[in-house]
Amino acid sequence: MSYRHRMRTEEHGNLRVQYLDEDGPQIATDADASDLIGNAWVDGANVIAVPVSRFDPSFFDLTSGLLGNVTQKVVNYQLKLAVIGDIGAAVSRSSAFADYVWETNRGDHIWFFDDETGLAEKLAGRTAR
Repeated sequence: MSYRHRMRTEEHGNLRVQYLDEDGPQIATDADASDLIGNAWVDGANVIAVPVSRFDPSFFDLTSGLLGNVTQKVVNYQLKLAVIGDIGAAVSRSSAFADYVWETNRGDHIWFFDDETGLAEKLAGRTAR
């Protein structure tokens, strides 16, 4: 499955962000995560910004393992993942997921934002690693 379906890239300092459009195939398997990362590498991206709608609903259920598998691959390839959109329902369903979001937003690789402005603010002044 190709994740190159309509996307744009932008520079934020010396970081290159690949923004996926809302329309396109869902990320539902480990293979989908590998495709996502491969496309980021092809584009020279350091950050992959993915709308909430592009993730299979199981991504937001920690017991499914999908979130852990996707984020581990992102970290292993020294990329950053920004999940963009409203995750309020998932946060209200699971205190463990709410804790995960809080913890990852404090870190350097996995973030959750309501909109792209939040990501731009986070990246202001950051450099690639």
